[in-house]
Amino acid sequence: MIGDMSEKTTALVTGANKGIGYDIAAGLGALGWRVGVGARNDARREEAVEKLQAAGVDAFGVPLDVTDDASVSAAAASLDRLDVLVNNAGITGDGPQDPTTIDLDILRTVLETNVFGVIRTTNAMLPLLRRSEHPRIVTVSSSVGSLTRQSAGQAGPIAVGYSPSKTYLNAVTLQYVRELEGTNIKINLACPGYVATDLNGFQGHRTTEQGAATPIRLATLPDDGPTGGFFEDAGEVPW
Repeated sequence: MIGDMSEKTTALVTGANKGIGYDIAAGLGALGWRVGVGARNDARREEAVEKLQAAGVDAFGVPLDVTDDASVSAAAASLDRLDVLVNNAGITGDGPQDPTTIDLDILRTVLETNVFGVIRTTNAMLPLLRRSEHPRIVTVSSSVGSLTRQSAGQAGPIAVGYSPSKTYLNAVTLQYVRELEGTNIKINLACPGYVATDLNGFQGHRTTEQGAATPIRLATLPDDGPTGGFFEDAGEVPW
């Protein structure tokens, strides 16, 4: 089995072959954790694993397409241990995304990855997480999903696919928090900020290392840490 490892804390990061996901994997690996690099592109995944290993990270590749039931099930079956799941994989979708002219196929594609993909992956990995002593789920969201910031005009350009997908994702996460209340599983949302990645044509003003900081912090929360929160570097993001 891919995940038949040792007693090391083991994390799986989806969409970890590049960008913020890669630096989340690198940051967790720097703590001495074993890190699964989840990605659907075989070549990019293995390139990322090799790069992480060269930097001293105990990394391994996990073939994973969050939009595909069989792929997610196979990924879960390949793991023997999982302590932390970081739901990082996400897309912006093609543009433009004005609500009056949106191609509904674009909207479906965005939701399939950004919302359904998180649900699919989380549910598949929960049996493993339930066996962990300190399980954590971190889902990478965005402040553009904040209804407070959207209503104040502080949530970027009009994007009826991407922005509401993050609002939906935030609400879904709260439903998990309610259902799993009383367990030791901590679930939180992380906003990485406006990071320069291929999702925005590298226009962001933050580095991927900076974007990875909050997800890493939430992945490493102590047992008395928060659950059900929405956080960025500066603190909590308004819902």
